[in-house]
Amino acid sequence: MNTLTPSPGNQATPSRPGAVVPVLLSGGSGTRLWPVSRESFPKQFWPLVSDRSLIEETARRALGEGFAPPIVVCNQEHRFLVAEQLRRAGITSPRIVLEPVGRNSAPAIAAAALLVAEHDPDAVLWMMAADAAIADVPALHRALAAAVAAARAGHIVTFGMRPTSAETGYGYMEVGEPLAGLRGVHGLARFVEKPDAAAAAKLAVSGRHLWNSGMFVFTARTLLAEMERHAPDVLAALRPAVDGRVEDLDFVRLEPEAFARVPNISLDYAVAERTDRAAVVPADIGWSDVGSWGALWDLGAKDDAGNVAVGDVLLEGADNCYVRSDGIVTAVVGLQDAVVVVTEDAVLAMHRDRAQDVKRVVDRLRKTGRREAVAHNRVYRPWGFYESLIRGERFQVKRMVVTPGQKLSLQQHFHRAEHWVVVSGTGLVTCDATTRLVHENESVYLPLGCIHRLENPGRIPLTLIEVQSGAYLGEDDIVRFEDTYGRK
Repeated sequence: MNTLTPSPGNQATPSRPGAVVPVLLSGGSGTRLWPVSRESFPKQFWPLVSDRSLIEETARRALGEGFAPPIVVCNQEHRFLVAEQLRRAGITSPRIVLEPVGRNSAPAIAAAALLVAEHDPDAVLWMMAADAAIADVPALHRALAAAVAAARAGHIVTFGMRPTSAETGYGYMEVGEPLAGLRGVHGLARFVEKPDAAAAAKLAVSGRHLWNSGMFVFTARTLLAEMERHAPDVLAALRPAVDGRVEDLDFVRLEPEAFARVPNISLDYAVAERTDRAAVVPADIGWSDVGSWGALWDLGAKDDAGNVAVGDVLLEGADNCYVRSDGIVTAVVGLQDAVVVVTEDAVLAMHRDRAQDVKRVVDRLRKTGRREAVAHNRVYRPWGFYESLIRGERFQVKRMVVTPGQKLSLQQHFHRAEHWVVVSGTGLVTCDATTRLVHENESVYLPLGCIHRLENPGRIPLTLIEVQSGAYLGEDDIVRFEDTYGRK
């Protein structure tokens, strides 16, 4: 009997015997999807292939009977984004493990395995990236059932995707012989690094090679044993970070100094390419790592000329293009095989064949210190978001939106004063010793040096215009005296 059929809203508890523990890795920045995906708000948080974000779609694939609440390993700066998007996906009681610094997939999954092994070392973990797309979820669950059986037999199982093109952006695997007693599971003969175009053309049609999806299934006991054999330095450095963790509601904060000493290495290099327990489940599930704008063209709904258009887009005489606008009207005339992406503060235009080269642009922006390399004009915070509207000498105008029930830190600025004008909703404003409600079309002045706070006591978002004036307007001009979200 297959116990992995999803049933939204009916989630297994952690103590349910035999429940598969989904582990979502959400540490990437998705630079090949710049300018939409950036370090402060990477691709897994964007709705790129449906009306849900990639992390929501991923979480919902492991929602229902047969699944325990997920563990999500993420950058600590993204903790509230992850929590909110899991809530939207219908996930209850997740464990969100916070990485103080990025250390790749081997430490991330090993930390999850150590946490699970404290209660059930024989529990099966299903490791997956938070930012992949899968078109055929029933086929995924059939493949998962085969992988779970192999994991319980002591294997470290990966999913091999049948190639549909000579892709140079994926690693490949050579499939071995079928494993006795494990239907649909094969030995894994070897891993193949990302090939050049000529090698990819041969691998894609060999019949023996599959794309490496990066998804793995294993028991906590098996993974930790193989880490001890093949990457003992990783496990030895990681244990103090897990043992010294601090748990705060759904958040698990790994001990930062210990975690910073953990080697930076992928699970492929640390274990999968070295173990003699490797197995593979060949699968045809419509998988994509959504790793480039070319991949999104492949996945998108096309018009009669082969174009994918997202947002306020006009096409005239264009063929086989991907055009996306997150704001202003964008017109493309007479182009073929092009990618045009427009955000509020950046434009990308390129040939679709150069999709893998976007990272070079981001690297150049980083080297010159450009903010556009890592952050959007809209900046998300635990309480909502803000975005800059106008900036000039000694002044800046922002729009701020505060979520119902949330509040900013109690804070002070030494170099600027602020004026707040409420556009909609109701704000509760603290300014030194006074507290007052500010309603729509009302304003409040916060002089330089005052200790102040803004909160939304209402049931609708609080939107206001903030006018800053002063000699220095940087975000680091802030002293926090009290913060609901544990920021300093």
